[in-house]
Amino acid sequence: MSLPEISQKGYRSGFVALIGRPNVGKSTLLNKLVGEKIAITSPVAQTTRNRLRAVLTTQSAQVIFIDTPGIHKPHHLLGKRLVQSSRKSISEVDSLLIVFEGCHPPGKGDAYVVKLLQEHKKPVLIVLNKWDLLEKEKFQERKEEYKNLFPTFDWPIFCCSAISEDGCAGLVEAISKGLPIGSQLFPSGMISDQSEETLLSELIREQVLLHTREEIPHSVAVKIDRIQEVPPSNGKNAKSGHTAILATVLVERKSQKGILIGKGGAMLRTIGRGARLQMETFINASVYLELFVKVVPHWRSKPGSLAELGYKGD
Repeated sequence: MSLPEISQKGYRSGFVALIGRPNVGKSTLLNKLVGEKIAITSPVAQTTRNRLRAVLTTQSAQVIFIDTPGIHKPHHLLGKRLVQSSRKSISEVDSLLIVFEGCHPPGKGDAYVVKLLQEHKKPVLIVLNKWDLLEKEKFQERKEEYKNLFPTFDWPIFCCSAISEDGCAGLVEAISKGLPIGSQLFPSGMISDQSEETLLSELIREQVLLHTREEIPHSVAVKIDRIQEVPPSNGKNAKSGHTAILATVLVERKSQKGILIGKGGAMLRTIGRGARLQMETFINASVYLELFVKVVPHWRSKPGSLAELGYKGD
């Protein structure tokens, strides 16, 4: 990917938080806006757990997107910390992107998000995502329904599809123009501030979300135990070099461990195969991945377990 030639005259830069309910497509939209797979996606609500920063550098602006966990009613300590993380992001950025599921009319959860953001005097852009799933004859009616959520605010509305990319270019242009004048905050080649271990662990968790039953996704976490570069070997049975990755998948119950492993280890192999292919694309190298499953009862409610996994309170 060639890097843009940067002209600092009139250049803009700043932080933009993506805020919304769970499963409105924030992470998919983020990946499309940045042009790289930075955040994992799945049909499961509350997929995003970390405040992930993704950097988009263009000729006129550098946008640092912050993908936040969906705002929801928490039922355990992990959930409380996720919502805490989202709310903290609101106060730390230059502007806010409220993402709604535009293919559906607004609900109580959407109204709550709007009410939360009205307390902060920051520039707001409204994104009606999944717009390609709505019938054209309902376009104007749906826009009016969402406008009624904030009748006293002149927040611009952008209709987008994170899948088809429709509307995304115009959204990026509007976001960039709204940022403060300033030089680049990160190197042009940087696309995320997440560590390699975090990104790799998320690729494994994504496969768990995609392949396992409903009782598993919210109870799972992934810890990268070791990353080792293995050089090519010489001799008669020479092997090419590769990256060896050892990871542990945590669940809360023994029954969940059985589901993750599957009959004869079939499910764990499927998860490992999918994660390995994603990893090889990410690091552009051959990967040997070894997965283990460990039961840690109620880890989502234990401060020590959450801290070890990187879910620290703000």
